[in-house]
Amino acid sequence: MNEQKTITYVGFWPRVLASLVDTAIVALITAPLMYLAYGEMYPSTDSFAVGPMDVMINYLLPFVGVILFWIYKSATPGKMVIKAQIVDANTGNKPSVKQSLIRYLGYFVSTIPFGLGLMWVGWDKRKQGWHDKLAGTVVVKP
Repeated sequence: MNEQKTITYVGFWPRVLASLVDTAIVALITAPLMYLAYGEMYPSTDSFAVGPMDVMINYLLPFVGVILFWIYKSATPGKMVIKAQIVDANTGNKPSVKQSLIRYLGYFVSTIPFGLGLMWVGWDKRKQGWHDKLAGTVVVKP
């Protein structure tokens, strides 16, 4: 028998919820580390980066963490909460390392024009943001 799977793409609001969960987790990890590295000075500065530890904690650590989650789990903790996975748009398999890197960098492209690339999820028939389109990924219910 030829069995067809129904693909359920994950829309805008569930993905917003997943993003909020991920942001909270990152903040719970990075804020204490920044306090340990810079003490009282950290919350009172207006600088983009306080120093080398700032770059490592606030930029490199989240980058590595997200990429590792995508590679090994096909989801971040927030996407796991909403029971969603990131998959290759053509095969339905786990995204490659290259796709994961492009997807992460694609977030910057998606947010620059007033977040339009992120909001695109709400209008796209496959619920793809620009970062998904650039990487060739979709977010689905497994």
